[in-house]
Amino acid sequence: MGIELNDLKPPKGSRKDRKRVGRGAGSGMGTYSGRGIKGQNSRSGGGVRPGFEGGQTPLIKRIPKKGFNRKSRIEYSIVNIDELNRFKDDEEISIPRLKEEGLIKGNLPVKILGRGELEKKLTVHANRFSTAAKDKIVKIGGGVIEDV
Repeated sequence: MGIELNDLKPPKGSRKDRKRVGRGAGSGMGTYSGRGIKGQNSRSGGGVRPGFEGGQTPLIKRIPKKGFNRKSRIEYSIVNIDELNRFKDDEEISIPRLKEEGLIKGNLPVKILGRGELEKKLTVHANRFSTAAKDKIVKIGGGVIEDV
């Protein structure tokens, strides 16, 4: 016979009923519902905000701050030249074509990087090219067009 789906049960002690507070004195959680008598934490909405340490300078303000984020930093969608081998020889590759092929997502500017080797002669349109990528594309006889 063996075990059947209708016989399956969680192991004993692995499931626990939730605590039902404010349901009478006999429940052990009546009257004050486990909140004690007076004070900030006994009130609805009571308690302190996250990170508050009773007036002591909170940890987040005590630890040293490090780093800097430049506001003018430009985020690029990155494509390496070894990923361009999927296109046909002598093809002209534009940004919409890269999107169509699934190499980039979103509307960020595109930068071509030089990882890997290029085996096909291609004309590539992008916003930026690394020096290595530019050299490898030109070396094989392809073209590089920077769309700024």
